[in-house]
Amino acid sequence: MTYTQFNILVWALRLVAAIIMLQTLFFKFTAAPESVYIFTKLGMEPWGRIGIGSMELIAAILIIIPRTTGIGALIAVGLMAGAMFFHLTKLGIVVQNDGGQLFILAAVVFTSSAILLYIFRKEVLNLVPFLPPTK
Repeated sequence: MTYTQFNILVWALRLVAAIIMLQTLFFKFTAAPESVYIFTKLGMEPWGRIGIGSMELIAAILIIIPRTTGIGALIAVGLMAGAMFFHLTKLGIVVQNDGGQLFILAAVVFTSSAILLYIFRKEVLNLVPFLPPTK
């Protein structure tokens, strides 16, 4: 893979993760019925909905900025792992007849962010104060 191809891949992964997270913010921040239903069922309405939406906004912004992509990817992996966990344990994969779309979107963001986290792992590990710097 050439440097240009690699760069295109990294930007595609960044955009996929960021666009999906940013798109779902509209529903969280406007208290769309499906979002309210989900967070009510989890016992986290309204603060969980607003808090997680805010974290997704931060993760999306950090993923887009090249110097902070690894940190944003780490946050997104954690958020999407939580989303998928709740889909598998309390919500179900299909929520209010959405055909599993929310679960699939969470899985896509998780996967693209996990790949980004792997690519930028050295930058993330260098932020841990008790580890020796990586090269």
